[in-house]
Amino acid sequence: MEYYFAKTLTGEFEEVIKKVTNELEKEGFGVLTEIDISATLKKKLDVDFKKYRILGACNAPYAYKALKAEDKIGTMLPCNVIVQELENGKIEVAAVNPMASMQAVKNKDLDNIAKEIGDKLKQVMDKI
Repeated sequence: MEYYFAKTLTGEFEEVIKKVTNELEKEGFGVLTEIDISATLKKKLDVDFKKYRILGACNAPYAYKALKAEDKIGTMLPCNVIVQELENGKIEVAAVNPMASMQAVKNKDLDNIAKEIGDKLKQVMDKI
C-alpha cells in the first residue's frame, strides 16, 4: 500500500495551490497550516529549493471522531497535502494515505474513519 496519493498537473504553481485548496474545501477540509518549504530552507540554510508547499488539511468532524477513538491520533493530524514543482515544469500534488498511516495504530475504530478520509482525498486528486 502506498503511503500517498499523487497526481501530476500542468499550470502555474499558485493556481494549483488555489485549485487544491478549493477541492479540499468541497470535500469538507480546511487548510489549517501552510508551510513554504522553499522559503524556510532559504531563510534557515540559505539554499535554493524548488517550489514546495505543505498544506495541513483538516476535516473537523472526522478529526473529532478520530480523537474520540484514539486520543494520541493528533500526532498524525492534520492530513498533509504537498504541492511541488517538478524538474520538467510539471506540478505534483500528493496527499497522505490515511489507511497507510493508520496501520501503525492498532485501533479498529479508526479503520472506517481512515477509509472515508482516504476516499475524500482521492476525490480531491480526481478533481484537480
